[in-house]
Amino acid sequence: MYKFIDLFCGIGGFRVALEKRGLECVFSSDIDTYVQEAYKKNFGEKPSGDITEISEKEIPKHDILCAGFPCQSFSISGKMGGISDPRGRLFYEIHRNSRLS
Repeated sequence: MYKFIDLFCGIGGFRVALEKRGLECVFSSDIDTYVQEAYKKNFGEKPSGDITEISEKEIPKHDILCAGFPCQSFSISGKMGGISDPRGRLFYEIHRNSRLS
């Protein structure tokens, strides 16, 4: 069975899709406490918090990394600050954790 992690998980859209295909979620993370509670109601487990404060050692081995990271810093709908915007730097968290698979 393929295993995946769900970074910036929101309320679990990626998880719903992948679990329907038989994959197993082994880790989830979202900084928003309201989102964490909704995710817990949806899946019975509360996501870990701020991914920037979580050691790679705490993240289980996985085959797929899902990440719905904030796009406002890259979108024309936002200020387009790119990686100068703290949210834009979250892209590096995807890269940091992708090496675990």
